[in-house]
Amino acid sequence: MDRRTFLKTSTAGVAGFLFLRDSRLAFGYEANEKLNLAIIGTGGKGRDNLNHFSSENIVALCDVNEKAIPGDKFPNAKIYFDYRKMLDKMHKEIDAVVVSTPDHHHAAASIRAMEMGKHVYCEKPLTHSIYEARLMKQTARRYKVATQMGNQGTASNELREGVEVIRAGAIGQVKELYVWSNRPIWPQGINRPTDTPPVPPELHWDLWLGPAPKRPYHPCYQPFNWRGWKDFGTGALGDMGCHTLNMVYMALKLDNPISVEAEVVNEITEECYPKQSIIRFTFPARDGMAPVRLKWYDGGLKPSPSIIGAEELPGSGVVIIGEEGIMYAPGDGGGGYELLPKEKFEGFQKPAPTLPRSPGHHAEWVIACKGGQPAMSNFDYASGLTELCLLGNLALLTGEPIYWDSANMRAMNCPKADRYIHRAYRKGWEV
Repeated sequence: MDRRTFLKTSTAGVAGFLFLRDSRLAFGYEANEKLNLAIIGTGGKGRDNLNHFSSENIVALCDVNEKAIPGDKFPNAKIYFDYRKMLDKMHKEIDAVVVSTPDHHHAAASIRAMEMGKHVYCEKPLTHSIYEARLMKQTARRYKVATQMGNQGTASNELREGVEVIRAGAIGQVKELYVWSNRPIWPQGINRPTDTPPVPPELHWDLWLGPAPKRPYHPCYQPFNWRGWKDFGTGALGDMGCHTLNMVYMALKLDNPISVEAEVVNEITEECYPKQSIIRFTFPARDGMAPVRLKWYDGGLKPSPSIIGAEELPGSGVVIIGEEGIMYAPGDGGGGYELLPKEKFEGFQKPAPTLPRSPGHHAEWVIACKGGQPAMSNFDYASGLTELCLLGNLALLTGEPIYWDSANMRAMNCPKADRYIHRAYRKGWEV
């Protein structure tokens, strides 16, 4: 069965939490037994993830930049530059894999690992394309592995409480959503450089490119600024949407918008995402919830602060407008919320908890790997949240409104979206 057929015939469903405890218990872990972890990507966010997982048994470290690999801190770990070779040679010694690479490598690394029966933690956004997001979900289901995406705010008890408050109807039916981000904090809206400086001796450039089309090395792409380039990253919305949209996606079941349209696109180029954008999502009625419109802002653009009766808004945040009140959550997601107007909600009694409280984001995945409950941001959930962000990018990348046919994974009015829904891969890196 090829992967396209697999996607069409595998169990369909909206975002939810899979309970795979029995299959994971077959691995025979005790709660205090250490996992044998392989780390793919050890610089930047990978360094942070490695620190969080350092109490487990780190058996392999892989990065395309030799200087980024902390071999001195983990002298027993084997060193690799190509994760394909690492997985081929060490799959019998590895229980689980942590993927902290640029976006264009997420699916290639994660799917290889899951097909070998390895549990996977993958940074956000889950994937570079919608096809990959769906394939990641179905592969995790098929191989019954423990998974988690790296949107750490999901573990915030304040975020979970906010979800409970919305679901309990405290602000009534929600009709409007405003979400904004202070990203990009990296270059966007620029063209490909024409100079070709030499590749640093410590960098395996062809491996860094991986699935992406071949191009000459330039320092403008890495180690951080790949986020703004279409071949490697997912722009401001892809990079931060899995944080800032998380609470409203979870609370309001924001799968399958009717339409997505870029209202403002400032300085987009053939190679890069725009410097600024405003994107409008329209959702139908869902499970007793009213139709809702969502506006996303980035690049310093924001809604009017008058929507919450303020003089200014912070760099990032969420405003949820209901028929009975407003929820305002400043920041990137997971940092708390306010109910407005304050006088109306003075003495507000919080609803009884309906979501589990987290032992910590990284701890959730380790517990799941050892047979406990799934992490809340498992791939079954995270794939839908990622798809929502990538649908916004389809409107940016094509310059046309997107009328989404979720069942067939296509933009009904926009054939040129196909190249972004399912991207091409270099030979040897196919997903």
